Amino acid sequence: MRCVALLAGGVACVFALNAGGQAMAAPKSVAAAPAPKIHNNGSVALDARLGGDESRTRFILDLTKKVEVSAFTIGDPYRVVVDLPNVNFDLPANSGRAGKGLVSAYRYGLLGRGKARIVLDTRGPVRIEKSFVQPEFEDQPARVVVDIVRTDPATFKKNSDAVKPAPTAAAGPVAVRDAPRAAMEKPVIVIDPGHGGSDSGATGVHGEDEKDIVLAVGKILRDKLLKSGRYKVVMTRADDRFIPLQERTEIARAKKAQLFISLHADYIPKREGDARGATVYTVSDRASDREAARLAEKENKADLIGAPGLKKQSDDIVNILYDLTHRETQNFSSLFQRTLVGQMKTGGILLHQDATRSAGFVVLKSPNVPSVLLELGYVSNAEDIKNLTSDEWRNRVADTIAASIDTFFAEHSAVAAVR
Repeated sequence: MRCVALLAGGVACVFALNAGGQAMAAPKSVAAAPAPKIHNNGSVALDARLGGDESRTRFILDLTKKVEVSAFTIGDPYRVVVDLPNVNFDLPANSGRAGKGLVSAYRYGLLGRGKARIVLDTRGPVRIEKSFVQPEFEDQPARVVVDIVRTDPATFKKNSDAVKPAPTAAAGPVAVRDAPRAAMEKPVIVIDPGHGGSDSGATGVHGEDEKDIVLAVGKILRDKLLKSGRYKVVMTRADDRFIPLQERTEIARAKKAQLFISLHADYIPKREGDARGATVYTVSDRASDREAARLAEKENKADLIGAPGLKKQSDDIVNILYDLTHRETQNFSSLFQRTLVGQMKTGGILLHQDATRSAGFVVLKSPNVPSVLLELGYVSNAEDIKNLTSDEWRNRVADTIAASIDTFFAEHSAVAAVR
């Protein structure tokens, strides 16, 4: 049995089947159907897979025990949602990252005590042809099966306008019950403008300091999120001061953040060529490429400029922090990474040719806070620096980040999902 931290600060034990804390905001009631039956001993999701093609696709989830489920569709973007009572996840590490047929990817998490959810991202409008649950039999696990077929936007909208989730063939109607009051609190977003104080970060082609650029963007993003009224926002620094990397992650954990966004601007020496565009990183003990490794080493070592005491930190401490990173947190970090990159494409923000990367950034190693590091562009590139110092561009990139945050949390809230 292994105990790990959940996204909202609670603790869950795999195979203990008692999830304390919440991974996603729980929804309000959306139907007046009877409350679902909760099995005392719960169930564990062991494996999931996709089959089929771009006209018809089947999703299968293996469970240790049969449960009642509901499946329904959501638009903008197109998704299929599968809700399950009293299920914990022990899926393989890379589950959901690769799609097949009508499904581009899927993810999973806990809505609250006794509630779990799987979200299938679809490549276009789909219709749930059928969904059912097979009970466990001899050495075979119980299975949730959801069959989806391609449809047109008008039919999709007609089907999705009915907010009530469609029950499976093996179960009666399933209601989503009222959320606990605490679960309705605004999500906490931590914005982390990199560097500061004695650590100016990279220097631009005209002498611009990275620390000033990212602080300016961070403040604009903060103001936009607060104006929306949907979030609580914490900044690791709101002025020109140095904050050690470890302290930045501690701020996120202390505030029980549901999302941590670290803002930076990259630099590449001219002898190594030229590069442009934004890149979004998630944490990994192995960098996705040589450039990612170089950047992580640079950013991590820069921390020693203002906090020499951190030299005493052993590699073991960093490794322990990474080992404690719960699989679910990594999944949510990857989800936000993909969401942010997609939104930046839509918003006309130039992206690096390899915009989704991973590396061993210390600042991303919070064990229970989904975290990304956004390199807004290259201060070493004359065109990028024009954008990075432009008020119009800063507002535009802040708008895309804010829209990404809205999409990210909409997928964890039935209140937003049924809009």
